[in-house]
Amino acid sequence: MSEAQAERGPFGRWLLMQVERVGIVGELAKGAAGDRGFPRDGDPEAVRKRLSILQADGEMFAALEEAELDWASY
Repeated sequence: MSEAQAERGPFGRWLLMQVERVGIVGELAKGAAGDRGFPRDGDPEAVRKRLSILQADGEMFAALEEAELDWASY
C-alpha cells in the first residue's frame, strides 16, 4: 500500500464513500453499503473474495477493477 493509499484509509471504506457516484462503481458501492458482511476495512482482494462468496456477476468484478484503479491512482 502506498503512502497516499494509507492516508485515504482502507479500500473498503473508500468504496463505501462512492455511493453517490454515477456508474458501475457507484452501483458496487451501493451494494456494498447494503451488505452487512462487506469488509469495510478490507483491501481490494478482500472485496474480491466477498464478491466471490456472494457469487456476484462479472459486471461487479469489472466495477471492482475500475474502483481499485481509481483508488490506487490518487
